[in-house]
Amino acid sequence: KGVAFKKTFSYAGFEQMTKKFANPKILLLNVELELKNEKENAEVRIEDPEQYQSIVDAEWQVIYDKLDACVNCGANIVLSKLPIGDLATQYFADRGLFCAGRVEDGDLKRVAKATGATVQTSTNGIYEGVLGTCKDFEEKRVGDERFNIFTGCPNSLTSTMILRGGSEQFIAESERSIHDALMVVKRSLKSGAVVAGGGAVELEVAKHLREHALSIEGKGQLIVNAYAKALEIVPRQLCDNAGFDSNDILSALRRKHTQDDDGKWYGVDIENGDILDTFNAGIWEPSDNKSNSLASATEAAGVILSIDETVINPRSQDPGAATGMMPGAGMGGQKPLSNMMGSAMDAVNAQKGGSRSGNIGNGVSYLRGRGGG
Repeated sequence: KGVAFKKTFSYAGFEQMTKKFANPKILLLNVELELKNEKENAEVRIEDPEQYQSIVDAEWQVIYDKLDACVNCGANIVLSKLPIGDLATQYFADRGLFCAGRVEDGDLKRVAKATGATVQTSTNGIYEGVLGTCKDFEEKRVGDERFNIFTGCPNSLTSTMILRGGSEQFIAESERSIHDALMVVKRSLKSGAVVAGGGAVELEVAKHLREHALSIEGKGQLIVNAYAKALEIVPRQLCDNAGFDSNDILSALRRKHTQDDDGKWYGVDIENGDILDTFNAGIWEPSDNKSNSLASATEAAGVILSIDETVINPRSQDPGAATGMMPGAGMGGQKPLSNMMGSAMDAVNAQKGGSRSGNIGNGVSYLRGRGGG
């Protein structure tokens, strides 16, 4: 329980630093602790060569004043979003402090939230109230990488998960799975209502739809039954992904949901290849997510069914087909291709019971949808 981030780039003298602290004081900065050349073209005129040394001494004094301010505030750990150079690294190492520069903005904010520290944009006026703390700090190796780990933070709501794996693909897949799980929990807390997972809701809704279809006359009954059958794809896919026979498990689930009064929360048990009460097992899904999924799938199916005609223009080697010109014909007197297609489609549609597909011209074919007249 705590915060961790990967070790940042370090300068000479880093090996001499103390790598472990108990109850440390943590200072977070957005200040560059490094000697750098002037960013702008600067010109200094002097009358005495000895004055040049005073200018150099002033530049050094500026950086030393910053370092002294960090040490005098009582901090044991100094983290900065900007670089901490070799001079500052050696300076802190000689005085028993730990420092790390070029810390990513997200890592710095997480440390600030966990330890209670406040990021400072200047080294002037630093006092103990802006420092954070934790129970233990240690830089240690985890696998092939070194991490700075803060444990026992006062704000225990923050935590860091370190994933290890044999390949980048495995780690990336693990990260996506953990992210999805965390977002489901977050969504559940926001919605305030959950339903059983494992395909239990889909099968229960499919059962009610089949019962409702018996009261419908005409083709609408087929539509409702088709919708119910489509819902069973979810538990079937869960069985296939787990390597079990989906037919046996779905048959058991249909019997459980139909005959037993307490079977509405029964879903797929991917661990034992059987069925179980997923609600009591803690396999939950946010009710808002399930409602949105059903609404989105229904809307997508409606959009697809609303397509009445589909015109296909395959790629052709004939240069005239790409420009809408008949082979060997010039621009003069040639009708636009769109008019040709419109006339041909009108003629076909006028023929009741005519063919649903055919050729309009060279390189152009048409396909009539089942919703057409």
